Amino acid sequence: MTIKAVLFDFSGTLFRIEPTASWLRSALDALELELPAAEFEQAVAALAEAGAQPGGVTHHVRVPEHLAELVAARDVDATRHRAAFTGLAREVPLPDDRLYDLLYDRHMTPAAWAPYPDALPVLAELRERGVPVAVVSNIGWDPRPVFAAHGLDQYVDAYVLSYRHGVTKPDPRLFTAALEALGVAAGDALMVGDDRKADGGAAALGCATYFVDHLPADERPDGLLPILDLV
Repeated sequence: MTIKAVLFDFSGTLFRIEPTASWLRSALDALELELPAAEFEQAVAALAEAGAQPGGVTHHVRVPEHLAELVAARDVDATRHRAAFTGLAREVPLPDDRLYDLLYDRHMTPAAWAPYPDALPVLAELRERGVPVAVVSNIGWDPRPVFAAHGLDQYVDAYVLSYRHGVTKPDPRLFTAALEALGVAAGDALMVGDDRKADGGAAALGCATYFVDHLPADERPDGLLPILDLV
């Protein structure tokens, strides 16, 4: 197989969301609020346990029954995405009701995201080799400003985002849209992601797959580098 194009997941693959503590701290600072240390740590732990931070690791989360249907369809449109994550956050008592929307808004800012250390060199090398790249993400908002702010947008040829298509990975329609955008056949493409179920759906079309661990950025300095040996 000759790889002629690469499809990348966004969160946990090319970028990592900030720690829950700095996420909450930023929202509190926006309202000039302060929590005692013990209460702050308790809120951080509760938000993480609730899966309230978009882009975080959520496989361990037990979703409350009254939010289950909404959370299951959260990535098919922007309204549901916001409602799902603010709903999960509201399971955690916070000192000001405005914090829930502020937390959601914060996660869409470039400051909330850090590219993995090898994301830029890998994307730049793929561009040097003439290999087109698409970002294929289950998401409820447009991450292109994040890519632009971190200097990675120049290396991405297409963004295929679930909330714009109304379907989520592993649905083959999302991968098909990416392949069509790049003008390549499934057998000539590699899908890179951190979720074996969602991102692994590309294999059903005949794409090669490569998986990385969804770890903090400083704990995964070179997880993407092996891709260059596959292309």
